[in-house]
Amino acid sequence: MSATRRQILARSGATAAGIAFAGAVSELFAGTAAAQTTGRSGYGPLVTDPDGLLDLPKGFRYKVLSREGDPLRSGEGKVPGNHDGMAAFAGRRGRVHLVRNHENRVTAPIGVPVVEGITYDPTGKGGCTALELDGRNNVLGERVAIAGTAVNCAGGPTPWGTWLTCEETEDRAGTNGYTKDHGFVFEVDGADPRRTGAVPLTAMGRFQHEAVAVDPGTGVVYETEDAFDKPFGLFYRFLPEKPRGGVGSLRAGGALEAMRVPGVPDLSTVMETGATFDRVEWVPVPDPLARETPIRFQDFGAGGITHAQKLEGCYWGDRAVYFVSSFAHSSEGSAGDHFGQVWKYEPHRRRLTLVIVFGPDTDIQLPGESPDNICLAPSGGLMVCEDGGGAQYVFGVTRRGEVYTMARGANNVGTPEEPEWGEFAGVTFSPDGATMYVNCYRPGTTFAVTGPWR
Repeated sequence: MSATRRQILARSGATAAGIAFAGAVSELFAGTAAAQTTGRSGYGPLVTDPDGLLDLPKGFRYKVLSREGDPLRSGEGKVPGNHDGMAAFAGRRGRVHLVRNHENRVTAPIGVPVVEGITYDPTGKGGCTALELDGRNNVLGERVAIAGTAVNCAGGPTPWGTWLTCEETEDRAGTNGYTKDHGFVFEVDGADPRRTGAVPLTAMGRFQHEAVAVDPGTGVVYETEDAFDKPFGLFYRFLPEKPRGGVGSLRAGGALEAMRVPGVPDLSTVMETGATFDRVEWVPVPDPLARETPIRFQDFGAGGITHAQKLEGCYWGDRAVYFVSSFAHSSEGSAGDHFGQVWKYEPHRRRLTLVIVFGPDTDIQLPGESPDNICLAPSGGLMVCEDGGGAQYVFGVTRRGEVYTMARGANNVGTPEEPEWGEFAGVTFSPDGATMYVNCYRPGTTFAVTGPWR
């Protein structure tokens, strides 16, 4: 997409846009100190980076923490490419542990190095790396956290301080050279990877995983599926046998269910922000391992099941789980068209609400094409990574629904005649809220951004 393209809400008018965003963001921060508004939106225009990597507002600065192809500090090999989902965890003595996905397929030129004890399938080139930082974002260590997985796209943090990394593939053993089945979730301890090893959490299902979010009160894990073809992905919940959690607890198994919204076979047909469904049902998945048939093709009974195209980001806040559909195109088999949706599910009410819609009916400047990774900002808003064509941005969204540019990729990986920029991914904040970490997917680069955060 171009830097000037307009993204918009399905309901017309600036007021509708403001209401939709304000509702989503204020709900996430209700009752917290971070919910205090500042009366200002954004940090001003972006300043061109003389080094041609990352444009930021005046007063902000970045540090490159890690770059594709550089040697890992552990000596295990090179930094893999395709930097994707990421999370930051508090360590001892003020340190921060960053756990970072690498969405590598078998064709990746730099795969995650195979390391004994934390490798699932030696033929897989995906996985995670972990960085250890001091309080000033100096890199103290960088190593492999899990290897031998495939197409590690996003995931999510657990309440007990580990990372759930998700494989966005359904390839079986014998496909693309793999020696084991793929399409699983793995638990990763960034501070001590050998503590978690490389054990697939098979009860959580085998499908094209995207992201997860854990309800800290019940231990229920919500999962999104980014299926590439029709029928599109499902929204799942996993009911663990050990709901109190803890490292390794998810290995004990549990029950996998898929969301059914009666009368709504495809979420893309819902276009009114604020639309609410109070009869959400959860249907047991017939075969979570998809031994014969991918889950989204399985028989869920007379009521069917609810699908959605491009289910991506998933996060927990204010007693609810939020999940993102990046876009829906009827030309690709979806029942409706939009440039992005954000849905909210409240488990205690069994209520599903559409809180944000991007669509073709207004001229409001909103986060760019295909909102993907989303995180909560300490100031009381959202940070949104876009995943489209052309210029790539990290956008901020205030609690009042105002949108501002936070960062722009400046590294042209195309040509002067046909410029191209890598998408952003993995946006997250340090535990103290003083640093925003974000990845550029290609060339794989991890940035630490500091400045006058509000």
